[in-house]
Amino acid sequence: MNLYNLHGEKQIQKMEQEIDTNELGESIVRILKGIYDPEIPVDIYELGLIYDVMVNTDYEVKILMTLTSPNCPVAESLPREVEEKVKTIEYVKDVDVEITFDPPWSKDLMSEEAKLELGML
Repeated sequence: MNLYNLHGEKQIQKMEQEIDTNELGESIVRILKGIYDPEIPVDIYELGLIYDVMVNTDYEVKILMTLTSPNCPVAESLPREVEEKVKTIEYVKDVDVEITFDPPWSKDLMSEEAKLELGML
């Protein structure tokens, strides 16, 4: 379909819908809050395993996360689950999950909600 302005000049219509990267970030956090460490009945976001979520203008996502320990039994499956579930969000083009142990995870990284759930408050 061609669009013309009042002067009869052809205009280009942008067909791609723009989505706010902040809104996309909120959707990602909602997904992360639905992923649980199998040994602890608290989601990985509230546990403090997610250090950073970055979304660029091309809707590519990078997640910096840690595990409760380097020897964590879900060291291979949990990052893969994070990647697969975040990729299901509309507009997300790619997901890169990076594991770091710097700084190492500690109970201090847990949210108040997680501490309350685990009886630590």
